[in-house]
Amino acid sequence: MNEQQTVDEIDRKRLYWHSRRGMWELDLLLIPFLEHRFDALDDADKQTYRELIAEEDQDLFVWLMRRDWPQEPQRRRVVQMIVDYAETTGNDQYRTL
Repeated sequence: MNEQQTVDEIDRKRLYWHSRRGMWELDLLLIPFLEHRFDALDDADKQTYRELIAEEDQDLFVWLMRRDWPQEPQRRRVVQMIVDYAETTGNDQYRTL
């Protein structure tokens, strides 16, 4: 195992734990997206995801439940990707998070 691999693994674990919000609804959206789509994002979208999960749970909930959208276009884009992924895939495996 090389040093970069270790850094990537640590970063992934950190992202996973920051994606677990304590709100079941958010966990059902963020964790599957992280596990199945995050690696395919470009660097700008990855950075936006990192910034997004630093937001307050209330803001994330409003955005991910489509009650409102973030003002920033890049952030709105990533929120839309998360919502689209959740709406087009079955998340039954995550019901027990």
